Amino acid sequence: MRHFCIWLGKFVLLALCLIQLCWAQDTLLVNKQQFTLDDFVTFGGKTIKQVKVGWESYGKLNEDKSNVILITHFFSGNSHAAGKYSQDDAKPGYWDSIIGPDKAIDTNHYFVISVDSLVNLGVHDPHVITTGPASINPETGKPYGLTFPVVTIRDFVNVQKAVLESLGISKLHAVMGASMGSMQALEWATAYPDWVARMISVIGVGQADAWTTLTLEQWAMPIRLDKHWNHGDYYQRQIPVDGLTASLMMITQQAMHPDYINAANPQHWPLEAAPLNDINQSHQVVNWLKNAAQARANIMDANHLLYLVRANQLFIAGHHDKLEEAMKRVKAKSLLLPSHNDLLLMPYMAKQVHQALLAAGKSSQYAEINGPMGHLNGVVGIAQHSSTIAAFLAAKDSL
Repeated sequence: MRHFCIWLGKFVLLALCLIQLCWAQDTLLVNKQQFTLDDFVTFGGKTIKQVKVGWESYGKLNEDKSNVILITHFFSGNSHAAGKYSQDDAKPGYWDSIIGPDKAIDTNHYFVISVDSLVNLGVHDPHVITTGPASINPETGKPYGLTFPVVTIRDFVNVQKAVLESLGISKLHAVMGASMGSMQALEWATAYPDWVARMISVIGVGQADAWTTLTLEQWAMPIRLDKHWNHGDYYQRQIPVDGLTASLMMITQQAMHPDYINAANPQHWPLEAAPLNDINQSHQVVNWLKNAAQARANIMDANHLLYLVRANQLFIAGHHDKLEEAMKRVKAKSLLLPSHNDLLLMPYMAKQVHQALLAAGKSSQYAEINGPMGHLNGVVGIAQHSSTIAAFLAAKDSL
């Protein structure tokens, strides 16, 4: 019996090693690449010189360049949608569960590409390449600060279009994005309808309504109130880290659902000793959220957050007509996947787009993502709709 146990132990160990080896071989390894535009004219008519953005891709571009799927990222995200930069990375890109060989977005068939946005929040992340207020203005040799032009979701799309055109791409098999990425996906379908055969909007919205605009303004307020913000001119001074941390705390909480936060903090008790005995002390759950926000603040920039807020506040699909009129220009088949318990971009916002598309005689599907995390279901729970996404991508072109 002893010899059998030793043999079994060795067998299990060998099996685990083989499994780990297979996982390592299946890991999608990616590289960040850089794209530069000498001059970029914004939707508002301002010129930005030497625009630089990062991009990464998965899979291979086919001969006629017809297998392209563009992934547009969310507010605090970047172009790292799948895979790892090295085998040692702690975790892969945010949608690795659906992007890769034999997954819903199958990189055996599709060339998947994603681009860092202008004014990307993670400007100090070594894997992010972006141009924004923290960048050096080539005309002054100093950071732009608030002299950087206001940018819009259309500008994010136009930079992506320039990247694609540099690769000889002139049509998208599909465009798909979550949250702020959903805005970009829908903007693609309305601004450049002849490019887009399929559009997938995850935890999405067609316009920033009054409620959403006020919510976004709350994200900006702590930064503007930080004593070190100095009207955006802080790059050679003390940075407004307290304001940025407070903003990130608010964003993170609103992107979650009470069920998740309560479950993640089972030790919470209203009458905790520290806050009971000292007004300067906080509850455990407050420290939990603050510590997470502080860790993220290290790679982010306060002014970039303000510019992202404004881009989202200015959003309406098409950047011109009413939403209903903009949907008439869409030629793509559309799939809308809101989160059932989203408290940030609530399901009614996706339903508004879906109904406007149907009213315009367009092809639109609607299904909800379930899970405990609210808005973040669209990131961590997307795999539950793998079959829906795969079937949608495989459907015949509408163009």
